[in-house]
Amino acid sequence: MASVLGTASSILASRSLVSPSPKPAFPSISLNPGQGYGRKLYGGIGIQGRKGRPRFHFAVTNVATEVNQVEQAQKVAAKESQRPVYPFAAIVGQDEMKLCLLLNVIDPKIGGVMIMGDRGTGKSTTVRSLVDLLPEIKVVFGDPYNSDPEDPEAMGIEVREKVTKGEELAITMTKINMVDLPLGATEDRVCGTIDIEKALTEGVKAFEPGLLAKANRGILYVDEVNLLDDHLVDVLLDSAASGWNTVEREGISISHPARFILIGSGNPEEGELRPQLLDRFGMHAQVGTVRDAELRVKIVEERARFDKNPKEFRDSYKGEQEKLQQQIASARSNLSSVQIDQDLKVKISKVCAELNVDGLRGDIVSNRASKALAALKGRDKVTAEDIATVIPNCLRHRLRKDPLESIDSGLLVIEKFYEVFG
Repeated sequence: MASVLGTASSILASRSLVSPSPKPAFPSISLNPGQGYGRKLYGGIGIQGRKGRPRFHFAVTNVATEVNQVEQAQKVAAKESQRPVYPFAAIVGQDEMKLCLLLNVIDPKIGGVMIMGDRGTGKSTTVRSLVDLLPEIKVVFGDPYNSDPEDPEAMGIEVREKVTKGEELAITMTKINMVDLPLGATEDRVCGTIDIEKALTEGVKAFEPGLLAKANRGILYVDEVNLLDDHLVDVLLDSAASGWNTVEREGISISHPARFILIGSGNPEEGELRPQLLDRFGMHAQVGTVRDAELRVKIVEERARFDKNPKEFRDSYKGEQEKLQQQIASARSNLSSVQIDQDLKVKISKVCAELNVDGLRGDIVSNRASKALAALKGRDKVTAEDIATVIPNCLRHRLRKDPLESIDSGLLVIEKFYEVFG
């Protein structure tokens, strides 16, 4: 009897080492005198007793390959079953908002866009419709941070160590990711936290990435951003300033890249943003309610068509969507060849200086946005007209607040532009 108990104990011990599951490896076992021990199944594994020596039969498979195949299948299934998105090309009016979004997709270093306007003006619909137009980028396969295989500054620590050792990276193409940041999200969910399952089952401290890791090299969208809790605003400020997210949790200190296009939307009647966060948005778009009766009727009819048959409605705009995708891809590839004359650069900085814009972020964003607009139009040189189009969106939210002037008007910027540019 003692030998039988010893054998069962060794079986349980061996099985517990193999399985990482926090649940017991086997159901409870009661050994009664006189019970036969010829052949029995425990947990689906065949155990045969022969001369008191148990044998295990394990089928070793390539778990990583199976997991990747399952993930790919899940992504395809999710894409087919997900809620249909309103086509970007079908949005009527709101040209300023659409242009700011497109310029940020062409050049993510512009720094995002803040969209403020009346309720019911299509802010959230327009931002989410951007998903279909997002181009593909190279990422390291299986990396939770969407690491760039060619840019060390956009690599996670593990990927960077592999590059240092000379290991070959598995590269794949994936669409730029758009991540929604809910107002009620916890700080752990945003920044990342301890992987409790691994801690309990394997006894190791493991990091579970959060929303900032998922948004790296993608888009982080915050609806009603002016209602965001202060502690989450501080997290966004830190990541937006450094491009990295540092997490200090339970003896773990980990940093990972968090470079994202920050897009926020909100209603100015519900409150204002902190100046520090407002300055982090590269551009500011003002959205107003459409006043033209015919346009309003068209918007209502288009929305009714979409609600009635989303697939048919999306198919009717497929050609325009593909044309816009090609235009964005071409602009991204030609962006590096776009030039801006020194004279125009000086005039941009003169406008910023005479408007008393704090810091140099306004100068940098104005230069980048004008080059992105030239690339979108298929040109390799910036004109004064390009600058006139984008400079109000780049500077209006950086001006010192005049109690008698709305921050969203941009009239002061336009007046100063024509004064400097003639």
